[in-house]
Amino acid sequence: MPLLAQGDLPRLDLPPGAVSLLGWALAGYVAFLLGISIYASRRIRNEADYVVAGRRLPLFLAWGTLIATWFGAATMFAAAEAAREEGLLGVVLDPLACAGTLVIAGIFFARPLWKMELYTMADFYRAKYGSAAELTGALIQVPAYFSWIALQYTALARILELYFEIPLASGILIVAAVTLVYTLVGGMWSVTLTDTVQILVALVGLLVLTAATLSDPLLGDGAPLRGLAVVYSHVAETHPDHLRLVPAEMSAAVLLGWLGAWATGLFGNIPGQDLQQRVFAAKSPNTAMQACILAGVLYLAFGMLPVTLGLASLVTHPNGSVDPVSFLAGAYLSTGMLVVFVVAVVSMVVSTATSAVLAPATILGHNLLSRLPGLAGNGLVRDRLCVVLVSLGGIVLAMWGKSLMDLLDVALSIQLVALFVPVVMGIYGRPRGVLPGVLSMLAGFTAWLVTFTIEHLDGRLPEAMMAAVTTVPSDFWGLGFAIAGYFLGQILSPPGLERE
Repeated sequence: MPLLAQGDLPRLDLPPGAVSLLGWALAGYVAFLLGISIYASRRIRNEADYVVAGRRLPLFLAWGTLIATWFGAATMFAAAEAAREEGLLGVVLDPLACAGTLVIAGIFFARPLWKMELYTMADFYRAKYGSAAELTGALIQVPAYFSWIALQYTALARILELYFEIPLASGILIVAAVTLVYTLVGGMWSVTLTDTVQILVALVGLLVLTAATLSDPLLGDGAPLRGLAVVYSHVAETHPDHLRLVPAEMSAAVLLGWLGAWATGLFGNIPGQDLQQRVFAAKSPNTAMQACILAGVLYLAFGMLPVTLGLASLVTHPNGSVDPVSFLAGAYLSTGMLVVFVVAVVSMVVSTATSAVLAPATILGHNLLSRLPGLAGNGLVRDRLCVVLVSLGGIVLAMWGKSLMDLLDVALSIQLVALFVPVVMGIYGRPRGVLPGVLSMLAGFTAWLVTFTIEHLDGRLPEAMMAAVTTVPSDFWGLGFAIAGYFLGQILSPPGLERE
């Protein structure tokens, strides 16, 4: 789950008559996805089938659903624009660090987590620390996804508004209904199969656009590889700072901000249910590990395509402000290919939306509502009910407005500062009961909240205090206190409580 938001996607200008073609293409595409979901529902017999696809995903489905969950439409648009404006420093978080997350997850986390036979990450906290840590982790993690869901609904609704003049509120309801139906029907099997189809459509569209751009007479003159060399040599001459991966200014604030972007990108999503749910669903620990590493490598490879498009726009359109992907798509794609590209954009958002709904619904049903009398029995019914509840929550937040969607980055930072340390120490340490996990979560969250609040007080505190706190990013404060909270919990807990 990359940290870039999927709010207002740029418009791709379609020629006259192409809108009706797009409408039919989208209708056929949605019908195809619903058909896949109905087919997938035949595999659902119990909660394990619904939540983790019966732990039977082969490699090509496991890596397909992983990269589809990561590679969103706004990743493409925002990465291209950031590359045009800031160069490689603008894409440190995504795709560079986010690709690294998948590789790190594969090398250090996939195998041990798969072997624990979990449904959710909250199950992990219960197994390693106890029931109180399960509850604390679940209450932190579930709300973190609602902004993400609302952003997917809004992004797709914007597409309907732009091309078909459907009011935004109506578009949100249509999008939520479609997403709900095929997530509800087939669960993880449905999400996995549709994700794999959608990412193939999306990557083909992106490859076609990149090849067409690099074949421009100003670049490759029909030879995309030659065009690639021209782009990077031109940028090296005219915008040399765009190819820097390390900031030119090495002040403490700049350096810590740069390190913070890397840290958030590399480690913030490790505790994420959307990532680890796919690890749990793989058919073997080796498959889980290989799927993460392969998805990370491919994510970096394909993620560099929009980066290249952003840099290429400096050659093809050097003056003025332009959204690189929208401009280049309109300039180089035929009407038919432009329609295919819009469908590819929709594919990216839909695949992210389904994952965003299923992840918190699984935790809500399996770890929270199962505690209530009368809901502890049929896990399959309970999990499907939670898919509906989470979808409704996403609709409410999407209707509320964009200001609340700005909470997305906040929610993802909370996952990093509150949950990353308990995951690492739960796998590689020997925690003594509940205190190390709960204290780490609460200390990390509290320290982050205090420093984050101070950062946003806009000078209402003494300048010396502001400088002392804000020089270090709030995520680092949170991580530091999470580590301290864990070891304090170890000290306060008597030896002999370690769990195998």
